[in-house]
Amino acid sequence: MSFTIYDASAPVFTAALTNMQGWLDKALAEGKSEAALMEARLAPDMRPFPAQFQMASDSAKSAVARLTGIEAPSMPDTEASFAELKARCQRTIDFIQSAPQSAFEAAETRTVELKFPNGSGYRFEGGGYLTGFALPNFFFHVTTAYALLRANGVAVGKPDFLAHLGPPNITA
Repeated sequence: MSFTIYDASAPVFTAALTNMQGWLDKALAEGKSEAALMEARLAPDMRPFPAQFQMASDSAKSAVARLTGIEAPSMPDTEASFAELKARCQRTIDFIQSAPQSAFEAAETRTVELKFPNGSGYRFEGGGYLTGFALPNFFFHVTTAYALLRANGVAVGKPDFLAHLGPPNITA
């Protein structure tokens, strides 16, 4: 059995979005101010914390849609609480998991076009789109959300970023 575009996309997106939900639970369990975190930014010209979740969600669902030819659900960027951010992550996970693995067949050569409002954009084959754009863009927003929590005193660490792995499966 070969490693496929499905293997490199759907489970990766699902694992990271699931981990992100856990980070929100951790922040609340530590008594961090949800209101303050919702306004947090790494720099004045960056979008705030909720936007990082929204853009991670958009990146994942758009990648799956473009790679499979399935229409992604619309999700307006209206989340104003951790509960709403968690629900958005779950809706995204549900969409990803609803895409049949068979829909990813031939995705590595499927033409993907990204067009920006100014008319410029990129044309990729599916494999190049996933590895050169979709995954890096997704993890930019995932990592930014993580960094915002960390910078604001939430005790997240690498085990939280890699929580999908579970406990080590090799013991001394």
